[in-house]
Amino acid sequence: MKTEFPLLPKIVNGGIAGVIGVTCVFPIDLVKTRLQNQQMGPNGQLMYRSMFDCFAKTFRKDGFFGMYRGSAVNILLITPEKAIKLAANDFFRYKLTDEYGKLSIAREMISGGAAGFCQIIVTTPMELLKIQLQDAGRVSAKGVIEGGEAIVATSATAIALKLLKTRGILGLYRGTAATMLRDVSFSMIYFPLFANLNKLGPKRKDGSGESVFWASFLAGCCAGSVAAVSVNPFDVVKTRLQVLNKAKGEVSYS
Repeated sequence: MKTEFPLLPKIVNGGIAGVIGVTCVFPIDLVKTRLQNQQMGPNGQLMYRSMFDCFAKTFRKDGFFGMYRGSAVNILLITPEKAIKLAANDFFRYKLTDEYGKLSIAREMISGGAAGFCQIIVTTPMELLKIQLQDAGRVSAKGVIEGGEAIVATSATAIALKLLKTRGILGLYRGTAATMLRDVSFSMIYFPLFANLNKLGPKRKDGSGESVFWASFLAGCCAGSVAAVSVNPFDVVKTRLQVLNKAKGEVSYS
């Protein structure tokens, strides 16, 4: 038998989870963006040799707070983004569950994919603005190395206003198709995998039937890793499409 669907707690939980997640992993996300955007120099050299090399060079140049460049827009928009994603997944799972409380793998994937599709209304402009701020240091450093000028630091607000003025609201949705390809695919893999791995863990003793925290945590890590690796090519394409400012000589994509 179906239970009631409490929407508000789902939205609040999703928002809190999003803020905590961004705070913990943003420096890694910044490194990811810079690695995905770097291109071979004229002599075949790369600015960053590895994730650790990128992290070390960025930290030396920009310091601790430099590792969180662009995080403000992410923290601001991650709450509605995660709230939409998590609440939508639970909503579609609730609607697609049969009268016996059963949900097939196919319906779990449909639920996850629908949730990923719903979130792109927030994800696309959030990612677009975040990527400009995260990649500005790499583009500026490469310009200086090659004898050019350093790019003046800007803000998410300035970028958004410029895009709205020159390209309208659609300017904030550059790379929507690639974002949808990444997010829908990710959610189709992540949510069903997490739900089924989570079921395998030991249950709490309070009679709720929910898995203990460490089991849910490991299930989330495993499901997130598998999903992230699977959609990483889509993420590289999305990131490169959304970069507005490139260093001299770097290829632009249509």
